[in-house]
Amino acid sequence: MHEHTAHHHAIETRPIRKVLPFTLLWAAGIILFDQGTKFWAEATLELGVPVPVIGEAIQWRLVYNPGAAFGIGGEFTWILTIVAALAVVGIAVFVSRISSVPWALAAGAMLGGAISHLGDRLFREPGFARGEIVDFIDYFGLFVGNVADIALVGGAIAMVLLSLIGLSLKSPARREPAPSHEEPSSETH
Repeated sequence: MHEHTAHHHAIETRPIRKVLPFTLLWAAGIILFDQGTKFWAEATLELGVPVPVIGEAIQWRLVYNPGAAFGIGGEFTWILTIVAALAVVGIAVFVSRISSVPWALAAGAMLGGAISHLGDRLFREPGFARGEIVDFIDYFGLFVGNVADIALVGGAIAMVLLSLIGLSLKSPARREPAPSHEEPSSETH
């Protein structure tokens, strides 16, 4: 047990307070970028009218989504609002326990996307907790999303990859030799 204690002290982790502000700033940037692009889409695009960006593969097309991915659950928007709020709380708790920069980037992306979607649900038309998500990036005519969706999917993929490679949530910041707990030798040279 003595060796385990010595090893435990040999690797210090970056304090959470050092990555938390970075994570929150990253999330805030995603929220601002997502909401800004939604504002742009509503001010610039006509509802449902496609505007080619990369041919017909990627287009701008403004739609309002009352549901989740692919419009699923549109008649239960208030339930989706509760789920979004719970997701924000869960991700925020997760973020508060991270000291690894790669994990902070992934979780911050998810937190920013989730908060931005929750904001849409709470404050957009048709009313409180029933708001519709503004989507405007049409992918191959298969589905329409937004910047928050990109952040959520990118963050989730990054978390899966970080888990697969075994990167700890608690990233080592620096290594120092463990203090020796051995008795000094009685022999002198």
